[in-house]
Amino acid sequence: MMKTILVLLVCTIGWISFPAASCAQYPTAVNRKISPGNTVYYIDPGQGSDEQPGKSPATAWKSFAPANQLIFSSGDQLRIIQGGSFEQSLFLIARGSRQQPVTIEFAPGRYNFYRDQAFKKTFHISNTNDVPDSLKAIALYIYQSSYVAIKGRAASLVMRGKLIEACIDSSSHIALQGLQYDYHRPTMSEWKVLNIQGHSADLLIHPDSRFSISDSLLTWEGEGWRHQPGWYWQAFDPATGELSRTDLKLEGLKYSLLGGDTVRIHFGSNPGLHTGWTYQNRDVLRDCAGMFFRRSREIRLQNIQIRFMHGMGVVAQFCENISIDSVFVQPGNNSGRTSAAWADILHFSGCKGKLSVRNSYLSAANDDAINVHGTHLRIVEQTGPRQVKLRFMHGQTYGFLPFIPGDSVEFIHAGSLLSYSANKVVTVQALNDKDYLLTLLKPVPAALQAEDVLENTTWTPELLIQHNTITRIPTRGVLISTRRKVVIEQNDFIRTQMSAILVADDAASWYESGMVRNVLIRRNNFIQCGEPVINIHPENSLSKGPVHKNISILDNYFELRSDQLVAAKSTEGMLLAGNRIKTRTSLPLDKLVTWKDCQGIQIRQNEIGLSFPANHL
Repeated sequence: MMKTILVLLVCTIGWISFPAASCAQYPTAVNRKISPGNTVYYIDPGQGSDEQPGKSPATAWKSFAPANQLIFSSGDQLRIIQGGSFEQSLFLIARGSRQQPVTIEFAPGRYNFYRDQAFKKTFHISNTNDVPDSLKAIALYIYQSSYVAIKGRAASLVMRGKLIEACIDSSSHIALQGLQYDYHRPTMSEWKVLNIQGHSADLLIHPDSRFSISDSLLTWEGEGWRHQPGWYWQAFDPATGELSRTDLKLEGLKYSLLGGDTVRIHFGSNPGLHTGWTYQNRDVLRDCAGMFFRRSREIRLQNIQIRFMHGMGVVAQFCENISIDSVFVQPGNNSGRTSAAWADILHFSGCKGKLSVRNSYLSAANDDAINVHGTHLRIVEQTGPRQVKLRFMHGQTYGFLPFIPGDSVEFIHAGSLLSYSANKVVTVQALNDKDYLLTLLKPVPAALQAEDVLENTTWTPELLIQHNTITRIPTRGVLISTRRKVVIEQNDFIRTQMSAILVADDAASWYESGMVRNVLIRRNNFIQCGEPVINIHPENSLSKGPVHKNISILDNYFELRSDQLVAAKSTEGMLLAGNRIKTRTSLPLDKLVTWKDCQGIQIRQNEIGLSFPANHL
């Protein structure tokens, strides 16, 4: 009995809980053997055996189980020498060095990662917390590790069920290089409209979108999940390449199987279908992330291909210094799919240091391509002269530690979104998943008002977005809310359905902070994006001064759909210069811009016409 109690304690103390049965498969660091270093280990999922020493191809292990019993040391290598299937996750604890990193290398091939016996852990993930207590399955888990490179040469890591494709937790100097990620059965289902006649339409359901029909009802069948077509739909028009959200009224309609993957849908009147278009449908429950990085630093993704990821995309939460270079998010060339990301593609919440996204192709998403923000917590009570009680306000963002001792903070009036006092955190106490008690270095300001919020200003990043293509996006291309330097240059924004760039900030809806102070948007191409193409739109209800400052829009090429180039609200110090603007009809520039409660606007040397070449990037 005592042994059982000890096992349960090991599985919960210091960890967010996971099933006790996982302890033997995924032991904590204190229960692992330390590798001597400079050792090469081999895994052969086809011919190996976990009873072998694993130190040569001929004596390779079969699974990750033996590797999960080790702490890898400087110079160690783990080589997976051929494709195959893995019931267990790779749960890596590795202590490399700058001179001798730990290297994990996947040979060319397909690697199936199954959910049932995968390592599972509870995470609270920003913008994702619809199922806060659920265990998230993880394919590659890197924990308390340093100086690790995970590489793949034409290696395709295929998820079999909902899994976080890679998780970097409490680690530093981690690189993912050359890998391809995909789903065997994507959580996005797709059909193509073959023809429409009278009161029915024939649909070709994508072969990866498994389904069943019973009592004239269609059900999407996944690996560990199933649901009937709901209200959330996106439409892909192959003629224009545009991907947009759409409203299909399918409730109560009947389906019949014509043979193979061809289905007929019966209706009284066309619910909104177009012949030749592909329609995407998913469950809207935010229960996971594609990749998840938390409390880690010096992370690098390079030469990565993401064919599909479930959940909120690549989410970095309270991380420092992240480089995204040559990451291609798009369906496989011969897959016939039109979706690669279930929601956002790259989502940075409460990060600091330098974030860079370069040389990448971001497409086929269900939400923003790039979102960079912090989180405003509402001040619900002053509990002492230097103490306040704070609360996460949005139902999908809570449960993670929003401050640590030493963090700088600012008090923000909710109505005006203006800062009125700076302070520093001394102690943090979690009262529950949403409420936190902060003790501050200086007294709480007397100007505190109901519904005011606190912003963590330590965890605000610099941002570089350079040499990327952003296309087939149903919402915004880039959403930014950070007070540090932002440079967006030499990118192609192609037909985003909403604004290509949104500078937000709010304390009433998503509670995504904060103000910007130095934004340069230079030498980009904006091709028929949603309008206003660049939207500076803080969600302040009171205008008592500028929320955002110092935004320069220089030397860009715009090809407008209509007549809204730039809109700005509560902004000081905007420069619009050297841009070439292609319009459908001849209009003066003052008809293309909108200013509300702005000051210090400079406009000069912009060209407007019916024909201009785009920037050569």
